[in-house]
Amino acid sequence: MLIRYDGKRVIVAGAARGIGRAIVRAFAADGADVLACDRLVDELEAGERIKALAVDVTDPASIDAVVAATGGRVDVLVYVAGGVLGQQPRPIEEVAPDDFSAIVDANLKGCFLFARAVAPVMKQAGGGRIVTISSRAGLATSLTGIQAYAAAKHGQVGLVKQLAQELGPFGITVNSVAPGFMATSPDYERQWNSYSEEFRRTFADRIAMRRMGRPEDIADAVLFLASDRASWITGQILPVTGSPLA
Repeated sequence: MLIRYDGKRVIVAGAARGIGRAIVRAFAADGADVLACDRLVDELEAGERIKALAVDVTDPASIDAVVAATGGRVDVLVYVAGGVLGQQPRPIEEVAPDDFSAIVDANLKGCFLFARAVAPVMKQAGGGRIVTISSRAGLATSLTGIQAYAAAKHGQVGLVKQLAQELGPFGITVNSVAPGFMATSPDYERQWNSYSEEFRRTFADRIAMRRMGRPEDIADAVLFLASDRASWITGQILPVTGSPLA
């Protein structure tokens, strides 16, 4: 199945590290012009087909500036931003409301704001693709143990389904890829290192494919869902975990 993105304009929000960086590289390799944005602007890659731009996903004006930088055309939006923002698992009674809100804002509110910003452009063009990176934590519980992260990812799954229903008549599909655990950022490396040696040694044995996932595994799924090959797929959450979900 040959999938190309020649002449397509793609925004990847949360593009500096790990999964986001792999998605940017994959789109650019397949011919897309990619606007890679992140608050960690110094860590963004730029190149012939990749333009780097800073963004605050909780600020509508910052998001509008990113969309304007595309020249008024967005064929694909991929929302990767979020994570746990350096937080550690704590009993709920010890979680400050502002800490809870910060994770929800980055993972859920930012996804809403970006979709809100690109929807008019995609409607005018007669179609588009929105793909979010949720998590296995949006379908079950979270290995992070962080209540806000699980809640935000479950919320993102609901947003995807609702937007798919709303935007379908305009030729816009909205889907999500739900990765399994990957140590792709300092936060998730700390999480991984917090587990016992026995847990880490046997982790892959509990995965049907007997290996940890790679960012490229997620990028492959995103490129399919963003393509014309997936034009009749919307409102779906695709687990990419190396195992069937229980």
